[in-house]
Amino acid sequence: METLVSAPRRPGVRLLLSHPAHWIALGAGSGLSPIAPGTVGTLWGWLVFVAIEQVLGQGRQADLTWAAILAIGWLVGWWACTRTARSLQVADPGAIVWDEIWAIWLVLWVVGAADWRGQALAVAAFRFFDAAKPGPVAWADQLFKLPKGQPIGWAQGLGIMFDDLVAAGCTLLLLALAVVVRQGGVSAGLLS
Repeated sequence: METLVSAPRRPGVRLLLSHPAHWIALGAGSGLSPIAPGTVGTLWGWLVFVAIEQVLGQGRQADLTWAAILAIGWLVGWWACTRTARSLQVADPGAIVWDEIWAIWLVLWVVGAADWRGQALAVAAFRFFDAAKPGPVAWADQLFKLPKGQPIGWAQGLGIMFDDLVAAGCTLLLLALAVVVRQGGVSAGLLS
């Protein structure tokens, strides 16, 4: 583990290009946005999801490939987020957006064959949970926080990813409840 010895670094193109972990964690540069980097990273993730989905198509093989992408993306993201947080000397820098990218991929994959309006709703719901951090998302966000000046370790990289996993779970729960209500499941005796 590295110890914080100086002031936090500002993320920039030089850092982005200095190591593959930074390229990943900073979302190919989307995290360098001066305004709402988490939202920009999420939108970049949505765009990349659509592009990958066009290549993979639909069906069992596409689902298996997405499952592999998400599993590998979690592990690589944990490493990249940890390394980049150490480089920036901040435990959870706003410029790190791999967590948003990974989480929106998970949400959109689970949502399945939604049209662009359904995907936009999923993106908006995810951004709400990720930015507002209600209830369980706030808990997850604080779980791996460090006091200032403490060394940034693997737990902080996990924490960067974990609160977005919880935000994705909350998003999927909300969308599932919306589908049940829309289909009349509650009024049709779902709760009886």
